[in-house]
Amino acid sequence: MKRLHGKTALVTGAARGIGRAFAEAYAREGARVAIADINVDGAREVAGAIGGDAMAVRLDVADQASIETAVAEVDRAFGGIDILVNNAALFDLAPVVEITRDSYERLFSVNVAGCLFTLQAAAKAMIARGRGGRIINMASQAGRRGEPLVAVYCASKAAVISLTQSAGLDLIRHGINVNAIAPGVVDGEHWEGVDALFARYEGRPPGEKKRLVGEAVPFGRMGTAEDLTGMAIFLAGPESAYVVAQTYNVDGGNWMN
Repeated sequence: MKRLHGKTALVTGAARGIGRAFAEAYAREGARVAIADINVDGAREVAGAIGGDAMAVRLDVADQASIETAVAEVDRAFGGIDILVNNAALFDLAPVVEITRDSYERLFSVNVAGCLFTLQAAAKAMIARGRGGRIINMASQAGRRGEPLVAVYCASKAAVISLTQSAGLDLIRHGINVNAIAPGVVDGEHWEGVDALFARYEGRPPGEKKRLVGEAVPFGRMGTAEDLTGMAIFLAGPESAYVVAQTYNVDGGNWMN
């Protein structure tokens, strides 16, 4: 039997990248998947490509009403939520003396508050159904240490790691396991924007930063979204029943703890 047969997964930021890869992997393992994204047309495209019991739902994790509406919609449509992946996130960088309050508030609104209140809404739905669940937060190697140009993003992902610990210890009494994945540098379309920001502040030609960070990974290359799916399946499945409040590095050896 497939490892997630009969389970329902809600994945945020799933219209592309890591979120899409997780949704597709869960579907292959037998789960029904809700593709949640602020880009609802993209979410519909992914749900259509997956087929089966996949559904698209509009979700803006920076808006409380949107969170509550989306969680209720998925809970109603699928008869409960067994797995939540808090994947939606934003990135920005600047020297400390150039950080703007707008950038700070945007990142913390999505990366921290969005994670917390989506987790809260899903946990309430899981508790009401009385069958436990799995919540997986997406942290980052950036949450393990600071970086000169990435203060706000690093702080936001450190907060996700701390939130995972606290929520994990609180919710396990309801049979809800909360854990996190900390990827390293993951290739994808978002890296064009990341590379451009580094080029601006470090005076590098386009593409050089991406090349350098890939070469610096002990594994020998940047990661891919598919490199993370094995951990996502493990944390969503029965084998992780005794795993609580942990953050797992999946980063090609960049960070050890």
